[in-house]
Amino acid sequence: MTTVSDAPKATFRLSMLIYDTRYRSMTIQVVALFAFMLMAAWLINNTAQNLAALGKPIDFGFFTERAGYDINQRLIDYSSNSSHLRASVVGLLNTLLVAVLGCALATVVGVTIGVLRLSKNWLVARIMTVYVETFRNVPVLLWIVFFMAILIENLPPPNAFRGADPAASMLFGDSVALTNRGFYIPEPLFSRGLGDISIFGAFNVSLELLAVLAMLVGGFFAAGLIRKRADRIQEATGVRPTTWYLRLGVIVLPVVALLYALGFYLGYPALKGFNFQGGIYMRNSLIALWLALSFYTAAFIAEIVRSGILAISKGQTEAAAALGIRPNRIMSLVILPQALRVIIPPLISQYLNLTKNSSLAIAVGYMDITGTLGGITMNQTGRELECVLMLMLVYLVISLIISVVMNWYNNRVKLVER
Repeated sequence: MTTVSDAPKATFRLSMLIYDTRYRSMTIQVVALFAFMLMAAWLINNTAQNLAALGKPIDFGFFTERAGYDINQRLIDYSSNSSHLRASVVGLLNTLLVAVLGCALATVVGVTIGVLRLSKNWLVARIMTVYVETFRNVPVLLWIVFFMAILIENLPPPNAFRGADPAASMLFGDSVALTNRGFYIPEPLFSRGLGDISIFGAFNVSLELLAVLAMLVGGFFAAGLIRKRADRIQEATGVRPTTWYLRLGVIVLPVVALLYALGFYLGYPALKGFNFQGGIYMRNSLIALWLALSFYTAAFIAEIVRSGILAISKGQTEAAAALGIRPNRIMSLVILPQALRVIIPPLISQYLNLTKNSSLAIAVGYMDITGTLGGITMNQTGRELECVLMLMLVYLVISLIISVVMNWYNNRVKLVER
């Protein structure tokens, strides 16, 4: 008679960490991690010892020292008596300003050109092709200098607006002045303001601005609820109710009511002395950098949009046309929503490139974070390592924030399979 018994359980042996495929990958990862940590520790220790030998130990105390230089374009109060930390904050805000304005304009221009490149009009399609090939094949630094030269050489100086018969005149009812020193536009003011609030003691933020932003966020949230309700009605009945006026109303009307309650009015720039006073001042370096980065990045976004649209089957367009949908509605309701899953991933890279390319601002004298922390502050204090490390950290954090936001949006608009 034969008996069947269970096979003996294999005991663990150290050799299995190398020869057993169940453990080998984990072993390699642990060894690689320890090797990386040892190399990083050696590099940091070696750097610290060398700096100490040179009499320059790692120290971030220079941030509290007096900066001693001016910044021509700023969003918060700053003077030469401010600290290097405040100068860095001013530069960071200038970088964020260019990044936000550039991404917004580049997206609008890029999407428009990408759609027009697919136009059946031969002339329009070829003009858009020339735009794309011209901008993306010339270095962005040259475009920045080119736009700066156009603004300096072709726009009039402030004294051209003076006299009974001036050589230049303001635009839009004497509210906007375009000069070779920069643009002067109306400034929003409030006769019944709410005051300011201090953020970390570094800068003040207008409570009126926060109130308007809160009202806009609430309006868009309410508009989203109205749209979802319309979606449910359409799924239940097959008829979609008209809701555009409701969605527009919940966004616009509360903001208008708030502005009226705060006594909103515009402060116009006026020529006083040798320059304009009042209003919002946008230096020509800011305008040149903004336009150059936007139009340069728009050329790449246009190709991304075009490839995303071409990735959608023509059957989608034909089916929508067979239902009687107009061509512009087909593009906005059928093609683009499906193309977003192809467009958004490479679009993130273009936003990151635009933000990092803003470091070229020093070529036209625009003081961003690279010009302040990585330029004048580093030269004055002699703290090269600290400044470069902080500069790298700033760009890393900005890039990660952009990636997180765009990936979140990508997950929201992606197609859900049933």
